[in-house]
Amino acid sequence: MAARLLALSLVLNLILLHMSSAAESAVAKQPIPNPTTNFIKSSCKSTSYPITCVQSLLSYASAIRQSEQQLTITALSVSVSKTQSCASFVKKMGTINGMKPREYNAVRDCIENMDDSVDRLSQSVRELGLLGKAKGKDFAWHMSNVQTWVSAAITDQKTCLDGFDGPHVDANLKDVIGPRVADVSQVTSNALALVNRFASKYRTVAQTETP
Repeated sequence: MAARLLALSLVLNLILLHMSSAAESAVAKQPIPNPTTNFIKSSCKSTSYPITCVQSLLSYASAIRQSEQQLTITALSVSVSKTQSCASFVKKMGTINGMKPREYNAVRDCIENMDDSVDRLSQSVRELGLLGKAKGKDFAWHMSNVQTWVSAAITDQKTCLDGFDGPHVDANLKDVIGPRVADVSQVTSNALALVNRFASKYRTVAQTETP
């Protein structure tokens, strides 16, 4: 009986030792928190699609660092890139033969809306680049332009999607284009949230510094 208890005790000790080693190994493999990564994750909490936000921005961490302005510019630049890619895809879909007039018109309108969206987002990136050390009314004017253009870009993207609603448009066409435009809309929505966050933080700082 004593021998069995000794053997059982040895087995339990070996199991506990293995579990302890495995836990230590798992802890050792965990990446050391990066200040910029934490900054991006924290900033993305203010967006409607935080997971998408983090995924789209993490690869630009070295450029973003912990700059609110650079974070906002990067988010808009990512939106421009994704919108351009989506617009190119929709244009290719427009070359498919055999579409009904309603479907062709929906694709054509979507192309126009996505091109407009690219233009507005590109304007927004340029406008943020002009901020420099702008303060007070100058800063507010630049930010108001950016907020207006990004909001309009989101409207363009939603208008594109609306064109594929209804029974007269082939469901397959909507299933192919819809998710791509929806993805772009999420990224752009996140960019607008970060724009608003940046503008709000600046206003708070400015009010605090006002004598």
